[in-house]
Amino acid sequence: MAARVKALITPALISWARETAGFSIAEAADKLDIDAEALTDWENPDSDASPSIPQLRKLAALFKRPLAVFYLPSPPTKFDVMRDLRRLPGTGLRHYSPALQLEIRAAAERRELALDLADDLDEELPKFNLKADLSEDPEAVGQRIRKALGVTDDLQNEWRDTDGRTGFNAWRSRIEGTGTLVFQSAAIGSEEASGFAIFNDVSPVISVNRKDALTRRTFSLLHEFAHLMLHVSGVSDLETDEKRPPEDQAIEVFCNQVAAAALMPKAAVLAYPGVAEQGVRSEGWTDAQIGELARRFNVSREAVVRRLLTLNRTTQAFYARKRGQYVAEYESQRARQREQTTEIRRNMPQETVSHFGKPLVRMLLSNYWQDRMTLSAISGYLGLKVKHIPKLAKAAGLR
Repeated sequence: MAARVKALITPALISWARETAGFSIAEAADKLDIDAEALTDWENPDSDASPSIPQLRKLAALFKRPLAVFYLPSPPTKFDVMRDLRRLPGTGLRHYSPALQLEIRAAAERRELALDLADDLDEELPKFNLKADLSEDPEAVGQRIRKALGVTDDLQNEWRDTDGRTGFNAWRSRIEGTGTLVFQSAAIGSEEASGFAIFNDVSPVISVNRKDALTRRTFSLLHEFAHLMLHVSGVSDLETDEKRPPEDQAIEVFCNQVAAAALMPKAAVLAYPGVAEQGVRSEGWTDAQIGELARRFNVSREAVVRRLLTLNRTTQAFYARKRGQYVAEYESQRARQREQTTEIRRNMPQETVSHFGKPLVRMLLSNYWQDRMTLSAISGYLGLKVKHIPKLAKAAGLR
């Protein structure tokens, strides 16, 4: 039998690839079907152990890295540390799952692609010049966002619909107009993260969780936009009642308050029919009234009740009861959806635009129309079959 050919690589590269992919040694060993001790030896600089070439290929596939990267003399250092702003779990340290790690990396790579495409097109990308500080009044910051995005009460009133899609698309379009790239992810669970932001003064990134309801995504969108205004890159969820380090808690509470103020202006809420009649600290709000306010402002019912609490129009006890009701209803709805066997026909061009955003899709198509890219290259970037690409222009609003 021929001797096994070992891969002559630096052990630190395996550790770097595993950790940046979000795997513990035990998790990675299980996926690779090897002993954890073997993987530990491969990562040990004082050990002579190393994977075979076939095993290295498996490592590269699992950690979503090119095979060549493992032959670098040392781990790459060009990366931005993402602040973990999520609530603490009951025990143990927080860590990004492999799926979340991959989404963050993919978002950063798409930003780099957008910069390259814009350079090819001789386009000057706008600077992101909106700023905020934790010492500011969130209500004032929310109003500043509305003014910067050109959102008036009358315009927002036109966005009301049954599921919040119109509002989400409208807010997203205006945020993209600031030069921000907005992506959606379907690879991570709602319980892990609502979204993340990657700040840069040119083409900053927001990614929201597509598994969330549209109204929750809209709130996440404004929450992450507030992160960009603070110049804070990080992974978030929207729950602020759980334990976090004080500095992280302050950021998340502020961003939630800014998002609420931008989506539900204080004056507009208090002037809405029926609100004044309830008075302060009321527990007499009906589901119909809450639902009407949710449709008016393109937000979830929970966001409405939380806003009423902030404005002293209800109590903490009422908010807690309604939140429990909404969580139970959501879980029941998810259970019914899991039981459904009907497969919905997918519109791949529209789904691609929804996932990657119109600005990036438009730049890709513009480069193709100017003979700078091939259809197969666009197909590779978007993970979309070539046959669907001709319909992308219409889905992106170009034709």
